[in-house]
Amino acid sequence: MNFSLQDKLRITSKLDEFGVSFIEGGWPGSNPKDEEYFRAVRDIPLENAEVVAFGSTRRTSVKAAEDQNLNAIVGSGVRTATIFGKSWDLHVRSILNTAPETNVEMVYDSVRYLRDHGLRVIFDAEHFYDGYKSSKDYAIEVVKAAQDAGAETVVLCDTNGGTLPAEFERITREVASLLKARVGVHCHNDSGTAVANSILGVLAGARHVQGTINGIGERCGNADLCQIIPALEIKMGFSTSRLPAGRLRGLKSLSLYVYEVLHMRPDPRQPYVGENAFAHKGGVHVDAVMKNCVAYEHIDPSLVGNVRIFSVSELSGKANIMAKIREFGLQADKNSPAVTALLKKIKDLEYRGYLLEGADASLYLLIAKELGHYRKLFEVVQWRTISESRNGGFAAESSIKLRVGDRELYVIEEGNGPVNAQDRALRKAMYGFFPEIERVQLVNYKVSIAETAEGTASSVRNFVEFSDGRSHWVTVGVSTNILEASKEALVDGYDYYLQRNRISGTGDQSESAIGRDGE
Repeated sequence: MNFSLQDKLRITSKLDEFGVSFIEGGWPGSNPKDEEYFRAVRDIPLENAEVVAFGSTRRTSVKAAEDQNLNAIVGSGVRTATIFGKSWDLHVRSILNTAPETNVEMVYDSVRYLRDHGLRVIFDAEHFYDGYKSSKDYAIEVVKAAQDAGAETVVLCDTNGGTLPAEFERITREVASLLKARVGVHCHNDSGTAVANSILGVLAGARHVQGTINGIGERCGNADLCQIIPALEIKMGFSTSRLPAGRLRGLKSLSLYVYEVLHMRPDPRQPYVGENAFAHKGGVHVDAVMKNCVAYEHIDPSLVGNVRIFSVSELSGKANIMAKIREFGLQADKNSPAVTALLKKIKDLEYRGYLLEGADASLYLLIAKELGHYRKLFEVVQWRTISESRNGGFAAESSIKLRVGDRELYVIEEGNGPVNAQDRALRKAMYGFFPEIERVQLVNYKVSIAETAEGTASSVRNFVEFSDGRSHWVTVGVSTNILEASKEALVDGYDYYLQRNRISGTGDQSESAIGRDGE
């Protein structure tokens, strides 16, 4: 992943808005983009955060006053700097190729130089936990040198991410008892314990935690602040930023914003902020949550800006169906034959390869039809799609005959692929009857093998995602013919939009068309 200058400035503003205390903006001595960042960020009015410049201790061969990187930090205009130095004797001898005492001098000189120029200093003791296990006395000598030189915060870094929680807590507690400076922790996730180690670090005395939004970072990533912050605030009673109560409700939106800037798909299973973090599928779970949400939720999802989701599948019971009915704004009696019939239909569909838990629009149409809330607005009477090579190139064409009331319209359209041709033809045919569909766009299309309960894979499953600029919805189609599956999902996508507009009262144009042409 790579951030542009504008990406970094936009994320800086979002982090400040959320209330993060320190933002490491980059390494001003390493590349022109980071140097430009520190010039440009001065024009951003920050209310809560302080932008920090990052760098390393001086090189072995020069004095601190002559070190280009240290002088770039001083010249960046920041008030606080984070510099890292070696605390593992292996690195000192094998990577720096210098004597242990020389490395200690480098740490002291670098911190002191920045302090003499009026900067607050956060010292990152790189590879501290490995260094402590290799040579306890030397690792402590390094961090004490940084403290004695004036470092305000000494950060113990598990740079390789290999220290497990029990050992991490023990070492952090021992070191925190020896230092007067504020102790911080910096954890990598190579053992899958970066979040756990960060939390244990706080319990052991650390009061400064470094991490990233969504845990992005080197190799397996850094500690995920989207997990650490709510754990500390909601469950442990710590205050982690400078905004008033309620700021955590912006956590999910912050997480999604960073994913969007990076063009990364959000992790649906990410704790606290993931789409599935408060999703319930098993019938026993859903029934319990509807009676008392604490039964299967460790916090109220709204505290971090998330929402509760109920899914339906072959595991569903009537509680799942009722939850979705209420979520869709419809009504039904749990003991009605319609609910029993819905449960059977859903299980039959999943037996045939459908996955409705990821396609709420298709599920809505199924429920609305069974409960009598559905009114047929149009019908695709005939369709044909052709894909062929033409003059050394590729062409696709689709024809649609659409019926609305007693009127029919036949349309032929070309596209840059068969699905695009289908969509263009369907949109053109529908537009004369339902002009509001102009706002709808196809934004994602996915195909997978649809295995049946017998384990056969003769069908394909198509998911199509739509948007009208304000909301998104997903439909699913399954068939042995990939174009038939696409057509099913496309038709359901437009049908869902019109049905919801009709019920919500925003579909005046479609209502007038139906009134003119009959049902």
